Amino acid sequence: MKAPPFAYARARSLAEAFDLIERPGARILAGGQSLIPSLNMRLASPQLLVDITRLKELATIEARQAGLQVGALVTHSQILLSAEIRQRVGLLAQAAAHVAHPAIRNRGTLGGSLALADPAAEYPAVALALNATLVLKHRRGERRVSAGNFFKGLFETDLRPGEILAAAEFPKVERCAFLELARRHGDYAIVGLAGIADASGRRIAFFGVGATPVLAEKASRAASLDAALEALPKDLDPAGDLYHSPATKLHLARVLLERAWTPLSKPH
Repeated sequence: MKAPPFAYARARSLAEAFDLIERPGARILAGGQSLIPSLNMRLASPQLLVDITRLKELATIEARQAGLQVGALVTHSQILLSAEIRQRVGLLAQAAAHVAHPAIRNRGTLGGSLALADPAAEYPAVALALNATLVLKHRRGERRVSAGNFFKGLFETDLRPGEILAAAEFPKVERCAFLELARRHGDYAIVGLAGIADASGRRIAFFGVGATPVLAEKASRAASLDAALEALPKDLDPAGDLYHSPATKLHLARVLLERAWTPLSKPH
């Protein structure tokens, strides 16, 4: 299939981008690795694509006292290769290695993935596990939203008209684990897990099990693996899909929790 007709404009500045996205039927184009296929399949029909890929201020990685701020236009490959991200926010680097294939990682972006909010994608679960802060910019200023409040439903976020997802702020991680089960490397995960642990405890998020990433609060608070496995069905209520029943997805989530428990436990 071919994409429906649309106009195209490349923003030369953030101010120009704000002007463009206020036009009727405007849609932001970042990496385009999800949007372009959806256009070709006629799942989206914007009147105007606003290309923001040249806005260098959205493509930076900056150290913060408690972690890192990663710009929305930082690509998956840049995340994977960044020594700062590996050292400070290793969970994000681990997740990047599971994103699709090299050609897509070279163009797809952090912000594009977070803003799309695909429930089977890696980064939304990472953001939820880390309790990341998303920086949403508007011509009148900026708004900061926690990941727990950003993901609202299936492909639905807290982004408001006129806003651009500019960056995400991730805290430094002490211990982390990222795991997913897929038919082949690079395929969307059947079930995935993103978890962190520090002095305050564990935060374990699952993806591929609902309309949004799901924080397994009861399992995260469990004192032992057995208790966590027993609590997991109270946290997750996965829906089945064409290939996997709810029971299968819950079983696979248990498998990932078992594998992640030791890396997320306090070192002896």
